[in-house]
Amino acid sequence: MPKSRLRPDATAAEPTQGKGSPRRGRRAAVSAPAGARDGDGAAGVGARLRFLRDMHGLSQRELARRAGLTHATIGAIERDAISPSVGSLRKILDSLPMTLSEFFALDPAVEAQVFFGSEELLEVGGEGVSLRQVGRSLKGRPLQVLLERYAPGAETAKTPYSHAGDEGGVVIQGQVEVTVGGSRRVLGPGDAYLFSSRLPHKFRNVGDGEAVVVSANTPPV
Repeated sequence: MPKSRLRPDATAAEPTQGKGSPRRGRRAAVSAPAGARDGDGAAGVGARLRFLRDMHGLSQRELARRAGLTHATIGAIERDAISPSVGSLRKILDSLPMTLSEFFALDPAVEAQVFFGSEELLEVGGEGVSLRQVGRSLKGRPLQVLLERYAPGAETAKTPYSHAGDEGGVVIQGQVEVTVGGSRRVLGPGDAYLFSSRLPHKFRNVGDGEAVVVSANTPPV
């Protein structure tokens, strides 16, 4: 399900760096919310931006190019040498894309987790279909990975549905009937699927035992 995006209502002038301290523009600058400073043990604007850029595999120069800002400005924001204006931060986040609220909800200390025990997977399913997500928060991430378990007869929906993105998966156990557009096929262990999520689709366990699927969605749903 696509997220709504905040659009900039104004473009703030960028500070100009000289030999001394950078000049401050007249527009309001963005600071981390109360209690979210680096010194308080939580990430500030610079640390969040650096984490987000690394997560997308972008250099400072590439992020600056996308956002229409200078390389020096991105570097200064990440070092907390300057506080970006609201307009500048929105330019940066729109190029990813991400909303301001999502940006300030990021916790690099949590998001940087690489390995997950079975008990750490987040349950996001229900009604006979267990969907256990890898990672608790997917804000700013382009990928969602799920361990799916279907009770006999369980299905994702009564009628096929669609949404933006792409998805694929591999059946690990059981028999899963996959309906995509006008096509329908029963997949067994080792069989796989890959399709545009814009096509109406649904999944149903047609076997006598539990069905298990490992899947991925981009963007997360």
